[in-house]
Amino acid sequence: MKYFKKLLGDNIFLSPRNADDETVEKFTKWLNDFNTTDYIGRSSTVYTLQGEREYLQNNSNQEASFFIIESVNNNLIGTISLENIDHINRRATLGIFIGDTGERNKGYGAEAINLILDYGFNYLNLNNIKLDVFEFNERAYKCYQKCGFKLCGRRRKCVYLNGNYYDVLSMDILKDEFQGNFIRNKNI
Repeated sequence: MKYFKKLLGDNIFLSPRNADDETVEKFTKWLNDFNTTDYIGRSSTVYTLQGEREYLQNNSNQEASFFIIESVNNNLIGTISLENIDHINRRATLGIFIGDTGERNKGYGAEAINLILDYGFNYLNLNNIKLDVFEFNERAYKCYQKCGFKLCGRRRKCVYLNGNYYDVLSMDILKDEFQGNFIRNKNI
């Protein structure tokens, strides 16, 4: 698999998403693993190679859909994207997951988020980027706070998972709240 260093960080880089056989197989494996899907709300779906290939082919917007690649070994470890981009109102929704369980808790998620926030605010001219997180996902919630997101709402008991209902927390960050310069391959 060939990856392209669109957004280069310190330990990872973000490469445009595509749907080759190796990638489709990894994503299908990750999306059939409750250790991944319970945290992103996709546990009630069965994923097939063909279905995931079609999804990756049809849902990789050219603006901001990326693979997260660990730089040392050039390994695909997850995905991040800005979705529902609205250029008139200058807003988008962030989606992310680290599918490779061995690469979690290493700071790669926070680094990927900071890279895409830098890109979204300083290249796509967005003003507001939001996300949703389940109330039980404390690790992600703390990561989002570390990256500057603030709690802006709560939808109560709206997700059913493993026999229980859970709240969804909405968080967002504004361009003027974003601090940092994270893309290492910028020229200006």
